[in-house]
Amino acid sequence: MYYSSGNYEAFARPRKSHRADTASAHLVGAGLASLAAAGFLIRDAQVDPHRITILEASPLSGGACDGIVDPGKGFLIRGGREMEEHFECLWDLFRSIPSLETPGASVLDEFSWLNKDDPNYSLMRATKDQGRDGRTDGRFDLTTRAQLDIGRLFFTRDEDLADLKITDVLGRDFLDSTFWLYWRTMFAFEEWHSALEMKLYLQRFIHHIGGLPDFTALKFTKYNQYESLILPLVTWLQDQGVTFQYDTRVTNVLVEKTAVPGDPTAPLRKMARRIEWTRNGFPGGIDLTENDVVFVTNGSCVENSTWGDHHQAPALDARIHDDGIWSLWKNMARQDESFGHPEKFCSDPQLTNWESATLTTLDDRIPPYLEKICQRNPFEGRVTTGGIVTVRDSSWMMSWTINRQPHFAAQPADKLVIWIYGLFTDRPGDYVKKPMRDCTGEEITREFLYHIGVPPAQIDEMAATSAVCMPCMMPFITAFFMPRSRADRPDVVPAGSVNLAFLGQFAHTDRDTVFTTEYSVRTGMEAVYTLFDVDRGVPEVWGSVYDIRVLLTAASRLRDGRPLWAPTVIRRGLDRTVLGPLLRSTGVL
Repeated sequence: MYYSSGNYEAFARPRKSHRADTASAHLVGAGLASLAAAGFLIRDAQVDPHRITILEASPLSGGACDGIVDPGKGFLIRGGREMEEHFECLWDLFRSIPSLETPGASVLDEFSWLNKDDPNYSLMRATKDQGRDGRTDGRFDLTTRAQLDIGRLFFTRDEDLADLKITDVLGRDFLDSTFWLYWRTMFAFEEWHSALEMKLYLQRFIHHIGGLPDFTALKFTKYNQYESLILPLVTWLQDQGVTFQYDTRVTNVLVEKTAVPGDPTAPLRKMARRIEWTRNGFPGGIDLTENDVVFVTNGSCVENSTWGDHHQAPALDARIHDDGIWSLWKNMARQDESFGHPEKFCSDPQLTNWESATLTTLDDRIPPYLEKICQRNPFEGRVTTGGIVTVRDSSWMMSWTINRQPHFAAQPADKLVIWIYGLFTDRPGDYVKKPMRDCTGEEITREFLYHIGVPPAQIDEMAATSAVCMPCMMPFITAFFMPRSRADRPDVVPAGSVNLAFLGQFAHTDRDTVFTTEYSVRTGMEAVYTLFDVDRGVPEVWGSVYDIRVLLTAASRLRDGRPLWAPTVIRRGLDRTVLGPLLRSTGVL
């Protein structure tokens, strides 16, 4: 496997893999990473789809990319996906997946046309004082000390950030800035999360620094992530002949390790020999040969997710279940050190949880308050909030968003679906004097109505009759952000592996960032291209971090656009070179 950039490799079709005619593929988990790997197996490795089986514990594909219509409870979404044009592997995949709504178009075509016709931007990034303008005014408010802290972190080597927290490298000036308000609520970072991942995010999205205050950096799908991304992909895979085996909880993958003959210094040869599972409550499994290739999604940010309802709070389930995905990874990690250290990520749910809620309006009483804040009619089917609106004086650190409506294809035209989340689930609310984790959907609705400006005298009655709210507690939702070292996550294809790969947010690939659709698809692509020796380059992570124009623009933007002062003689000298126009066009001078 190798990386490439540019359209020479992007437009080339790879030759059929030498393993294509003999290999069978078994993919553990039906999240985006596994589904993407199956797509690349068919399109690029040219494996017969009838020899591809996806094993999934639940009765539905998609993993964290969900969007459910429950006849008894309404619309359910645990989260949303923020995307951008430089998700190179994601768009490489979805250029080949047919749209379910637009004949002759791909999912990428449909997404591109939508975001050109209706570009994303926010008119109200934050509120305070019960629905009033939060007065972020597009600023970052970074002091010189905070700017220097960011600069030092940006240029620090990965290995020097092993096991460090954000607070180990960024000081109080930074944590008090509006930049951190934007950052932590947009990406769900906490102060105790990984300094390494913080740095990778800064580098990965440096070209979007200027778009953080108003979300011009972002692009969104037409509907929820399940209907817009997962359903077209699953439909295409099923049409090709891929087998989906649901209600199958894989509990272990047994790996045989042998020395490489004649080379005592080589990594041990690792071959997956058996998949063990519980299916419909009964133990079972399948024995494997070298021609059976196994792709394992290790770890999950939505493991143990629990739903409440309008009258019941969700439980926080912090247990590691014997038949769950964390136990699968632990069972595999016991077999070889190179398979990672899952305990670094799943041992303290108090540090990795947050809670979301899906609120559906039932009448016309709530929408006027929303329209006043987002300054758009939410029923027009276009960008509404343009991303999250953060309540900057919320004890829960509450944010909420209204994506393009309808957010579900089956959603009635007179209803709105609103997504809410709180970073601090253990703190009493501002109207409801209880921690979010202890609140029913109705109580979360009260807190939300208070913060959008509904008069207190009307809040309780409106929360009871004008909306239905479905809360979801996710104890491991930011587990991948926990401080880590290089050995804590397995490589996508561990050294010496001949038929085993790891996929998803807890597998390691260089330079990219977790908690993105791109990371899932990238690991799937790298796994297939490595084990099947696909004759085509994997698109490299977008290289804006190496673009001097981007770096200068970002440096200027972090100063809130204040240009540097330089003596006239220096400015005139620079203007006689290519540097003068460059520094002026990027806002540095």
